[in-house]
Amino acid sequence: MKHLLSIIFILFTVCAIAQTGKISGKISDAGGTSLEAASIRIPKLKIGVSSDDQGNYVLENIPYGTWEIEINHLSYTIHKETIIINSESLFKDFVLEESSEELEGVVISGTMKPVSKLDSPIPVEVYTSKFFKANPTPSLFDALQNVNGVRPQLNCNVCNTGDIHINGLEGPYTMVLIDGMPIVSGLSTVYGLSGIPQSLIDRVEIVKGPASTLYGSEAVGGLINVITKRPGNAPIISADIFGTTWGEVNADIAAKFNAGKKAQSLLGINYFNYTNPIDNNNDGFTDLTLQNRISIFNKWNFDRKDNRIFTIAGRYLYEDRWGGQMNWNRKNRGGDEVYAESIYTSRWELFGNYQLPIKEKVFFQFSLNGHDQNSAYGDEIYIADQKIAFGQFFWDKTIGRNDLLIGATYRYTFYDDNTPATASFDNPNINEPSKTHLPGVFVQDEITLSENNKLLLGARYDYNSIHGSIITPRINYKWNSANKNNILRVSFGNGYRVANVFTEDHAALTGARQVVFMSELKPEKSWNGNINYVKRMNVGSTFIGLDATAFYTYFTNKIIPDYQTDPNKIIYDNLNGNAVSQGVSLNIDVAFENGLKILAGGTIMDVSSKENGIRERQLKTERFMGTWTIGYTIKEIGLTIDYTGNVTGPMKLPLLSDTDPRRQHSPWWSIQNIQLTKKVGRNIEIYGGVKNLLNWTIGKTNPFVIARSHDPFDRDVTFDANGQAMVTPNNPYGLTFDPDTYSYGPNQGIRGFLGFRYNLF
Repeated sequence: MKHLLSIIFILFTVCAIAQTGKISGKISDAGGTSLEAASIRIPKLKIGVSSDDQGNYVLENIPYGTWEIEINHLSYTIHKETIIINSESLFKDFVLEESSEELEGVVISGTMKPVSKLDSPIPVEVYTSKFFKANPTPSLFDALQNVNGVRPQLNCNVCNTGDIHINGLEGPYTMVLIDGMPIVSGLSTVYGLSGIPQSLIDRVEIVKGPASTLYGSEAVGGLINVITKRPGNAPIISADIFGTTWGEVNADIAAKFNAGKKAQSLLGINYFNYTNPIDNNNDGFTDLTLQNRISIFNKWNFDRKDNRIFTIAGRYLYEDRWGGQMNWNRKNRGGDEVYAESIYTSRWELFGNYQLPIKEKVFFQFSLNGHDQNSAYGDEIYIADQKIAFGQFFWDKTIGRNDLLIGATYRYTFYDDNTPATASFDNPNINEPSKTHLPGVFVQDEITLSENNKLLLGARYDYNSIHGSIITPRINYKWNSANKNNILRVSFGNGYRVANVFTEDHAALTGARQVVFMSELKPEKSWNGNINYVKRMNVGSTFIGLDATAFYTYFTNKIIPDYQTDPNKIIYDNLNGNAVSQGVSLNIDVAFENGLKILAGGTIMDVSSKENGIRERQLKTERFMGTWTIGYTIKEIGLTIDYTGNVTGPMKLPLLSDTDPRRQHSPWWSIQNIQLTKKVGRNIEIYGGVKNLLNWTIGKTNPFVIARSHDPFDRDVTFDANGQAMVTPNNPYGLTFDPDTYSYGPNQGIRGFLGFRYNLF
């Protein structure tokens, strides 16, 4: 009897142990698109799998019982649901909602690994492709105009080049990444931003404040990481084409296809054309630069054992742009009879991410790019060639409470042009290309102190072959309430940047000003502190999210172009003092039950420098900026209304002389847009609206924008013995020709637009 009871007990135990089941199904989005590489896991059991290229998944060996399952995918909100396993097999499909600013989402830019936005110890702002569709634009540069604290700054009234400011810091302090790779730098900080089509964007992640520990030089003011679409998630065929009443035409066409069972590819083509010279301000110059641009993008994903990552992508860009006097044509290029700025750009990029086939999570990331530029600024010819190679290994390892990231990087930059930047020290008539080597190592440890507290420590060491050793540490702390409705983040870090004047500052190449270097430029250094607080709450059926940040950055060795000491010169030197960027920003997200959504934000900032005991406000920097995006969908008729805009406070502007009649401070100004989108069936959207509703341009409050636009070669300017322009009957204000100095906003006024989108899933 005793043996019989033992046998029965053993059989009962085996049966109990054998009571496991599986769950299977499909992961897709609200539009029915299958989601590849979605993570399906039961956190309590520490088991999980990833969906295949068709969105299918199978999660096995689940003990009978009630469990919380979690589905996670980049660009979509985390889906959590309770399931009951009481049979051998359960079929369950999951539909994920596209991430928006007020929801949780997944980010990678803060810590270089996928993590819930709410769990990240570093505040990261996420803007999805849906956000940018509320105000369609042909490029990334224009698309960012409605992001709080981020302002696309036009730097030339003739060729419309620009950069992107974060919290008042100029474009060279902002690092722009594509899929985590440092693609946009050097020459492309001036012209490359307009060549990134909006159609490639899955989402954009923005980190405000130094990110030099993980990403190295140029990430002093912050970084913008453009995450491109995954082939597995893209429509089979998509098209987005729109035109404006000014004659602009933008076309995006993409298709995905499979190469066998193990590879998926996304091919995209963007074409932008504007060939309609307009001079509404009657200064004899084009108000908007004429452009003919084509960009071809191809991205590949490869299926590998154990869902290891292997992606590779490439892009080619060719652009022909010019702006200038209305009677200019190609035969005048580089001459001194008719003024124009004509730029030919040819650019290629290759980048990828490969996870090594070993047990440990070790990744190799790489990027290569080449940028050839042939420019004519009036009769000044600028020809430049830049090539950058970047490689990075990093190891992602979790040991107990420590989530480690250890990496080694190498960056090589080749640069050659026909300016004094590459002139030989011994013989100025001979050019010596610049070759910079930048190896580095970094380590990051994210420590989980408790369920509600995290501490992130990081440090980076780089050796610049020209400037020597540079160390950039940082520390971040995050606290959150149990329900994550209250989050506090505190960060402190160091940044550095090596300046490349001729590749980054368009004004150094154009106009009549002489470029003067007072000494050999040293790397800029900064210390930054941020405090970020996030509050999420539900008021009835309305969701409200608040995201507030206070920031402070202290610079030494800052390089500030001096336009005011001598109107005929741009003087470059390291600041003999300090500079400060400080302020507060607030984003508010409101989602009503009826479908009305509001995202609004404002930033108050003070950016200034102090030298010889005198503090000066930074030129072309506003004290306040605000943005908003308001959307409402009438579901019964499939119509969406989007109202977007921004407002910018007064800036201090550089004048050319004491008699310059233009305003020294810009007025308050605002760019506002409205759009209607009608959904036709499942695959088609028709949209249209009006941009710049208020018809605002920088010429509205000034007698002229371009100084002496009627005399671009200064033939009627009389100079005194010191080389200064004199007041004469032909030159009543004592000015020289200058197309750049007084540029801070658009010259393009109100216009209508109409377009359509087609997606085949």
